[in-house]
Amino acid sequence: MSANLTVYSVAEIAKKISGRVIGDDTALIRGFAPADSARQWDLTFAENEAYFSRADQSKATAVLVAGDFTSSTGKILIRVDNARVGFAQVLPLFFPEPPLEPGIHPSSVVAESAVIDSSAQVGPHCIIGERASIGPAVTLIGRVTVGDDCVVGAGCQLYPNVTLYPRTILGLRVRIHSGTVIGSDGFGYVFDQGRHLKVPQVGHVLIQDDVEIGANVTIDRAALGATVIGRGTKIDNLVQIAHNVTLGEHCIVVAQVGIAGSTRIGNYVTIAGQAGIAGHLRIGDRVTIAAQSGVMNAVPEGQKWLGSPAGPDRVIKRQYLSMERLPELLRRVSELERVVGRPAAPPI
Repeated sequence: MSANLTVYSVAEIAKKISGRVIGDDTALIRGFAPADSARQWDLTFAENEAYFSRADQSKATAVLVAGDFTSSTGKILIRVDNARVGFAQVLPLFFPEPPLEPGIHPSSVVAESAVIDSSAQVGPHCIIGERASIGPAVTLIGRVTVGDDCVVGAGCQLYPNVTLYPRTILGLRVRIHSGTVIGSDGFGYVFDQGRHLKVPQVGHVLIQDDVEIGANVTIDRAALGATVIGRGTKIDNLVQIAHNVTLGEHCIVVAQVGIAGSTRIGNYVTIAGQAGIAGHLRIGDRVTIAAQSGVMNAVPEGQKWLGSPAGPDRVIKRQYLSMERLPELLRRVSELERVVGRPAAPPI
C-alpha cells in the first residue's frame, strides 16, 4: 500500500501519465504495489506477458500495462506506451518526497560568510564553510559538510554524511546519497629520491544539473582545473572517479566501477558493474562497457566492449567460444600425435 492517504480515481491517474483506461475509470485507487502483495484498491503494473499473468490473477483493482494484453478477470487496465516509464511517473503520486522544512537547525555550524537561501533546509549537525552558497529549496538532511567556497544549486538534496570538499560546485537538482565524498584529493604522486612526493591537488569538482550520485561514491578533485560530471548522469553506489576525469551527459555508471585519472568519457555511455577504465583514455559517445571489463585502450563511438583486457564484443565473444573448444582441440591433437608416433601432450 501507499505511504500516504491520498486516493485517486483511475481517470486521474491515467491523465497524469497520458494513459488510456480500459474499464471503469471512476474506480478509486489507494496505493501501488507489486502483483504478489497487491490488495483491493491497489494499482500494480506489468511490462511483459509473465508480469501481466501474475497481475491479472492478483487482488489489485487496476493494472498499468504496455501492449495489447486483455484481462481475463475483469481488471481495469491503464494502457501506456512504456510500462516502466508509467511506473516511474505513478510512484511519486503514492510515495511523495517529504516536505521541505526551511530553516537552519540550531545544532548546525554555519560560517558567517556563508549565504543560505531562506527556502533551504539545513538539518541537524551540518557544517557550512566560509563563503559557501546554498541555493533555493536545497535540503541538507543532516550531518552534511559543505566546505569553503562550495556552491550548492537550487533543488539539490544531500543525504546524511555527505562531504563536499572546498570549491565543489553542484548544479541544479543534484541528489547525493549518504557517505559520498566529493572533491577529496586526487591520487597524485611523483617518485623522487626514493619516496613518493605528493603532487598538490588544487582543482575542484563540477557536478552539472540533474545528476544523481549513490552512496559511498568518491569523486576526486582535479590536480588543476576540474573533474566534471555531465548533466543528467546517474552514478550507482561504491564508484570511484579519479582526478581530472570528464564524464559526459546522461551516462549510467553501475556499482563498483573505477575510472582512472584524466579519462574523458562521452555522452550516453553505460559502464556496467565492476568495470575498470585506465587513465588518459577517450571513450566515445554511446559506448557500452560490460560488467567486470578492464578497459586499457580508447573506445570508438557507439561500440560495445567486454572482457579483460577489454575489446569489441564480437571479437571477445569469438575468443571466449574458442577457449571453450580448447580442451577438445588439445585432446584431438594428442590423438593425432600418438598416431604419428610423437610424444603425447600432457592432459589438460
